[in-house]
Amino acid sequence: MKKLIIVSAVSLLTLTACEKEIDLNLENKSGQLVIEGNISDKEEPHIVRVTRSVAFTQANQYPAVSNALVIISDNLGMIDTLKYTSDGNYNTEKLKAGVSGRTYTLKVLLDGKTYTAQSELPEKVPLTGLKLIPMTFLGNTNYDVLPEYTDPPTLGNNYAFIVRANSKKGIVFEIESDNLGNGVANQRDLDIPEDDGDSVKKGDIVYVEMRSIDKNIHTYYTAVNQLTSNGPGGGISPANPPTNISGGALGYFSAHTSQILSIVVE
Repeated sequence: MKKLIIVSAVSLLTLTACEKEIDLNLENKSGQLVIEGNISDKEEPHIVRVTRSVAFTQANQYPAVSNALVIISDNLGMIDTLKYTSDGNYNTEKLKAGVSGRTYTLKVLLDGKTYTAQSELPEKVPLTGLKLIPMTFLGNTNYDVLPEYTDPPTLGNNYAFIVRANSKKGIVFEIESDNLGNGVANQRDLDIPEDDGDSVKKGDIVYVEMRSIDKNIHTYYTAVNQLTSNGPGGGISPANPPTNISGGALGYFSAHTSQILSIVVE
């Protein structure tokens, strides 16, 4: 058992403000059920991925589970039985776009066991623009990117940011909340992914996805970012971040808003 300090107020890279201690079980286990579910406010099929965990000593190739019954419902009576496609992925058929303010319930039935989770889709906080922040050192210029938005006056908004650049392989995944800067314009910029120290250059396009997420997912993502440099979507490690899924599975179920903007490096 290993204890990690989880920063619950701001981005992992800031490492300030209130800290919460969470126990993470880092034993070398495999075979535990992993559920990764996402609903956004975009009109598209939404995916729940069901796999098995692997031990730390194994390659990150997670065995797919193809025989689960996966159901998503909401608090207004919508029920959608998802269809299996491939690689552990189950796609929605009835649910087209998530709606802010609705609570979504995920149910996964497998081998006589039931796993459930709930997530309320938050109100969208408009992402109004992006701004590149140049930083010059010894004649070399690197960039951060500032997402432009104004946090609502009500405390309790949580955000996830995914940053990509067209010439780079990796992503940057950062988590923030409004514990600092509640109700004001955002002043916290984000890293842009690099390859072997090679920063973005003129003509590159930087993409930023902004998600409004609920409190439980903010806590989960923060813990996962302590365990993996890839962030959610890069694979779940065999540990136990504070999941919102009951029944003993690893993973998460997130209902969130999604906005994507891009900016060209000039």
